[in-house]
Amino acid sequence: MSGMSWDERLSPTVKMIAPSGIRKFFDIAAEMDDVISLGVGEPDFVTPWTIRESCVYGLEQGYTSYTANRGMAELRDEIARMHDERYGIKYDAKTEALVTVGVSEALDLALRSIIAPGDEVLIPEPCYVSYSACTVLAGGVAVPVPSRIENEFRVTPDDLAARLTEKTKALLIGYPNNPTGAVMTKDDLLAIARFAEEHDLIVISDEIYGDLTYGGEEHVCFAALPRMKERTILLNGFSKAYAMTGWRIGYALGSPEVIAAMTKIHQYAILCAPVTAQVAAIEALRRGDKYMRKMVAEYDRRRSFIYDGLTKIGLKCFEPKGAFYIFPDITSTGLTSNEFAEGLLKSEHVALVPGSAFGECGEGYVRCSYATSLDEIDEAIKRIGNFVKKHSK
Repeated sequence: MSGMSWDERLSPTVKMIAPSGIRKFFDIAAEMDDVISLGVGEPDFVTPWTIRESCVYGLEQGYTSYTANRGMAELRDEIARMHDERYGIKYDAKTEALVTVGVSEALDLALRSIIAPGDEVLIPEPCYVSYSACTVLAGGVAVPVPSRIENEFRVTPDDLAARLTEKTKALLIGYPNNPTGAVMTKDDLLAIARFAEEHDLIVISDEIYGDLTYGGEEHVCFAALPRMKERTILLNGFSKAYAMTGWRIGYALGSPEVIAAMTKIHQYAILCAPVTAQVAAIEALRRGDKYMRKMVAEYDRRRSFIYDGLTKIGLKCFEPKGAFYIFPDITSTGLTSNEFAEGLLKSEHVALVPGSAFGECGEGYVRCSYATSLDEIDEAIKRIGNFVKKHSK
């Protein structure tokens, strides 16, 4: 009696999507000794105590039940207040806000809510690995829009226009950018806003790194630009700015119609975000900013250190202005991104991510996260320097 073949029963769409290029090297690294990881995009700080304490207190008070599908009213009020105070944009906490399990869920819900089979989504690359995969899983077509180091990895209307078709429905942007650390100025984004309006595109703006900007750069909230609130689904969360990756808490802001559609999927698939994480998020918004500013100042120190270090060992780098990544050009070694990452891990025990994991135009680069200590960064640069010397043409 032959057994059932699961491979034949799996969804063809799921089968054709490659596993995350980020995880591969860390699964290998986890089995090795003396590995320095410049890989996973996660703060090396513990969530500030006041935020953790609010969760402990909440548990002691018996906060262990479901919340409303859209999230605790108190949290949605705080999210709306913060956007009004910081960016001058007003959202109705009752109808225009949804609390999600991380920004990852918010992204998935946004795409599934707007995409009909065959709709195209413009996605500037290099970009976060989930963007294309989630688009395809929602039944859409991910259309990569390459950005270039010569333009500091900022996307332009001309770049977008070259990939526009009659099937284009949305534009998915993420700035400050993972993996490049690029930011968009207000003028850059105003040009993108005009393009979106001219072609009647929905804009999904992932602003999870919005609080992590450096060198005088200030984050511009896309939805706060003229006439953009009505066509933008704004995604954000607490993972990066407040060192809350494991809490899995994010949110989406948008028109009542799209938030209602996203909530419909959310209530069937998820029900609600964990109540303990929601309690912690309320505390983060009320009293977490001073801790966030300290972490950002430390990232800024590390940013300058790793930029100088990688430049000195001969790797061409764009100086990042946001997030906590740097994206050095490794073409001088003659290796592909994958060969570089594999060789570096095996010979020097440094883990980083090949640029090709973030789209085809990421080939020739690698992503290094500087969300780790200066000592570790210093040692990693020495090891990378040794590797580059061996492979320089």
